[in-house]
Amino acid sequence: MADTHRADERRFLDERGSNVGVAPNGLNPATIMEKAVRERIVDSYFWKEQCFGVNEADIIDRVADHVSFVGGMMSSEATQKPSPFLCLAFKLLQLAPGDDVLAEYLKFGGDKFKYLRALACFYVRMTRRAEDVYKTLEPFLEDRRKLRRKGRAGTGLTFVDQFVDDLLTKERVCATSLWQMPKREILEDLELLEPRTSPLGDIEELLEEAEEEADVDMEGANGGEAGADSDDEGLIEEDERDRERERDRGRDRSTSGSSGRGDESSRERRRSRDDDMDVDNDRSSRRDS
Repeated sequence: MADTHRADERRFLDERGSNVGVAPNGLNPATIMEKAVRERIVDSYFWKEQCFGVNEADIIDRVADHVSFVGGMMSSEATQKPSPFLCLAFKLLQLAPGDDVLAEYLKFGGDKFKYLRALACFYVRMTRRAEDVYKTLEPFLEDRRKLRRKGRAGTGLTFVDQFVDDLLTKERVCATSLWQMPKREILEDLELLEPRTSPLGDIEELLEEAEEEADVDMEGANGGEAGADSDDEGLIEEDERDRERERDRGRDRSTSGSSGRGDESSRERRRSRDDDMDVDNDRSSRRDS
């Protein structure tokens, strides 16, 4: 009788999880999700059709065949219905798989099983102690595989590392309020965790290198501006020299023009004088004759 399943799976809710042990973090698996979410899950078509009589091994097939996005409640025309991802997460709360089973879930790779890893990370965040959550999830902050994410606002694109980071930093993910974990620094002070080393290296050294590069760029920019200013000054001086040369040429032209005009006027005067003298000579010759 202990292995008998009810079609609506309400025994897990009616007994408030008293027939199973508490999770490793001390929470009751039957009450981790909100009451409204639990009721919508057990009333959903996916739960009644795909989650009946399922064990830990069947979860892998259900995820591979039916889960194509991560999310909590989806908007329909009249009501909010739970996603297959959320239904299978609630099924894991009922099955309470051990650490060895979770390790197998997390070990699967490839695009076909990336949602299985996301589901296992979500379950670990809900049920495990804080130090175990950090130790288990932090290695997957380097997982760059893409995930579809669907919610009330619509469908979007995310990544496995971003989803894991949300599990470690946010208080609500996939329509589920997550229990508040102590910060990593507190666990490090209590010597429950070792200081985390970033894959990029020492953060302080990276910041110092970035500051040095910024200083070098600023010096180069200032030197370029000074060089540009000196070039501009040289061009201004050349322009002034050209203007002075043009002025000198204009003066020379004006002086040469005025001297030419003076020569022409003197020549005309001489011609007029010669003509007068010729007229006087003609008159005197006529008188003599």
